[in-house]
Amino acid sequence: MKRSWVYIMANKNKTTLYTGVTSRLSQRVIEHKTKKYKGFSARYNCENLVFFREFTDIKQAIQYEKKLKAGNRAKKESLINEQNPEWKDLYDDLK
Repeated sequence: MKRSWVYIMANKNKTTLYTGVTSRLSQRVIEHKTKKYKGFSARYNCENLVFFREFTDIKQAIQYEKKLKAGNRAKKESLINEQNPEWKDLYDDLK
């Protein structure tokens, strides 16, 4: 049973959010922080892990990610505020 995560990254001003899915959360966050891939999250400096949810089925994780991406910002902010009201970078909590 392989674990997977849906996660949200934010820029330092909390004005831009990036939602993703991965089976390697720590490594993926490092890739965002180092701007390994020159895409949306690198362009908008989404370097802070502000939300994540673990799944045991990658298909469920992908379905949840699509649901979040189809939703509005208020829904994402609500999820972040429930888990992480200070919007702190949760990367150090992964270790």
